[in-house]
Amino acid sequence: MLAFGLSAPTAASAADPASSADVSPYLATTLPSLTGASTVLVHGTELAAARSAVADAGLSRVGSFDKIGVVAARGTKAQIEDVRSRPGVEYVEAGEQPIRFFDETSHTATRGIEAQQTQTGADGSPLTGKGVSVGVIDSGVDPTHPYFEEADGSSAVVANLKTLCDPTESLCTVQRVPGFVDTDTLSVGGHGTHVNGIVAGRPTTLSSGEKLQGAAKDAKLVSISTGAALVILGADAALNWVLENHEAPCGAGVPAATCPPIKVTNNSYGPTGGGTFDPQSATVKLQRALAAEGVLTVWANGNDGGDGSENLSNPPGQDPTPGVLSVASYFDLDNGTRDGTVSEYSSRGRTGDQATYPDISAPGENITSSCRPYLPICSTGFDPGNGPGLTDIGTFNTISGTSMAAPHVAGIVAQLFQANPQATPAQVEEALKTTAYKYADGAAYENGALGTTSVDKGYGLVDVVAAAQAVR
Repeated sequence: MLAFGLSAPTAASAADPASSADVSPYLATTLPSLTGASTVLVHGTELAAARSAVADAGLSRVGSFDKIGVVAARGTKAQIEDVRSRPGVEYVEAGEQPIRFFDETSHTATRGIEAQQTQTGADGSPLTGKGVSVGVIDSGVDPTHPYFEEADGSSAVVANLKTLCDPTESLCTVQRVPGFVDTDTLSVGGHGTHVNGIVAGRPTTLSSGEKLQGAAKDAKLVSISTGAALVILGADAALNWVLENHEAPCGAGVPAATCPPIKVTNNSYGPTGGGTFDPQSATVKLQRALAAEGVLTVWANGNDGGDGSENLSNPPGQDPTPGVLSVASYFDLDNGTRDGTVSEYSSRGRTGDQATYPDISAPGENITSSCRPYLPICSTGFDPGNGPGLTDIGTFNTISGTSMAAPHVAGIVAQLFQANPQATPAQVEEALKTTAYKYADGAAYENGALGTTSVDKGYGLVDVVAAAQAVR
């Protein structure tokens, strides 16, 4: 186990320091100088052990992730150090570690349009993501945006949720909000609406005549807006909600035909500068529990670029668990080619350490999707477009980043679960990796567990047609 140089437990805990539970790297950095109170995630051998430890150490319990035995609690430096040595505590993690969205498509390059035209789901319908919901954990969504409008006037966003945190971000709960409420109003507003559109935007013709659609044009969207301060506790609360509700995201009694189960989540956020994979984190425990229950997790690999000399990949995306995918950004040169380039900003792993490599590439550069011109992220786009309605002025824009590549893969995963509803997340991941197109740009490919992989682009460019055939 790694030792992070924290001070020994205080006199309030008579335990031997050597028996204290490890802490996360971020907590190891911040705890020595902590003044006042902070929120931590206490990992127990079981939920009851974590609860008892929190109470005995004098911490205030503010929430829990019951399925993975983790309790969120708030307390002082002394109390946090004390809880480390309590019986049944395995790990203590910072709950206030900051995260950011990875700001910065072509369905021809991925053969996505070809798949819709030539491949079918298990029910014989075109391969469009029908019968699958995608959970999008992001800044929120504007469910009334024209890109989400169904033929009957309803919204493709079938569940609209918001992670609400108190002013200190010490208590976060996920709440349902009315379907018409725009939750994409954070300081990074617009990011989530753009991402949701890449996943499952409905076929739309802009006033310019340009035709757009998302990767899975018939999938449903479950949007979970993160907490306003963008800390890991709010994002983990959203993942925990998916773990507890993926089978019936709209609530008991709502038919699956109206609101299908969530089979994949998209996560286009993470810490600045990548970092070491932490298998003890709540994020990793949650995504592993999701994989065990049939839900695949997709991560943007990050926008820190690099040259392979250090690991800059988004930490949770490095999870070797089958059913967790990290996505690099590919540039199709704006012409749909399959022999384009790795985006310069796309985070690289560390050369020679395949555990840090991204899993797969997808279009992430110059991606046009749903936006609102007055929102911060949308205003960074360089090519605003008008939607189909007379009042839809500037409601689409073009943005780049691995944030845009990941939802492309999330939509494709929905298509593969439609192709084979009985597939496991591991089988879907294997189908994507073993059929990926080996575009030549960037670092050389090396022998990997499922073929050949590379430090900058993973197994290659996602190929929807080939993956759909392989997963059946």
